[in-house]
Amino acid sequence: MKVESYVEGDVIAITGPPGVGKSCIVDSILHRLAPAKNIAVLAVDPTSPLSGGALLGDRIRLSVLDDKTKSDSIYVRSVATRSSSGSIPSIIRDLASYLLVSNFDLVIIETVGAGQAEMRCAAIANRIVVVEGPARGDGIQAEKAGLLELADLIVVNKSDLEGSDKVVNDLTISLGLTSDAPPILKTSTVTGEGLDDLSELITRLDVRTSSKRARNRQQLLMAHESILTSNPHFEAILDRMSEEGLTLDAALRELNERPN
Repeated sequence: MKVESYVEGDVIAITGPPGVGKSCIVDSILHRLAPAKNIAVLAVDPTSPLSGGALLGDRIRLSVLDDKTKSDSIYVRSVATRSSSGSIPSIIRDLASYLLVSNFDLVIIETVGAGQAEMRCAAIANRIVVVEGPARGDGIQAEKAGLLELADLIVVNKSDLEGSDKVVNDLTISLGLTSDAPPILKTSTVTGEGLDDLSELITRLDVRTSSKRARNRQQLLMAHESILTSNPHFEAILDRMSEEGLTLDAALRELNERPN
């Protein structure tokens, strides 16, 4: 499948470190927006670098699919990272575009959750929601120069746990010098705090203009990677590198000389 021109629309990435409750957040949003909106979820699943396999089991976490009054307006697909160099495979961009022209009102991309590698979601989503959680410590400051500065909204989930207020305070201070700092919202999928506000806000979320150049950079990088990995000789040359000792320079030269 190849969509020749990318269709702009409501494509929202839900990203953040592992264990902060991204899947529960997505499930809560679906419960509140369906069936009024047709929503597609592309759940990225990590691929083993050794076996090449992926679990692709994200849909089993979505309780909304058990509700027959809502499930008909929801489409869920798990996507393996495969040969992607990061946590967002380049095919996601085409999938999102295809879904938008297939009468879906909103495409939600749930990422793997691997720190600053998630910056790649800027290449395929026009709005980014970063989910944080309690007890993140110095990780928040470490991400300030990366993912957090691309966020259009920051969600501090698990607000029912101790430490969530400190995370909100640390984020507020950390991003305080940013002229158009993203809003910060506390949520809990246990108590329901903030989930109605999140579901309403996500449909009218403004795009931060200050991150435009960084997003364009990610788009260029992903487009270049897509050209490389879609080359029909890519896997064969990769095999020769690992089995025959083909050098990197020689591999790149062959890929350039043997285009699609």
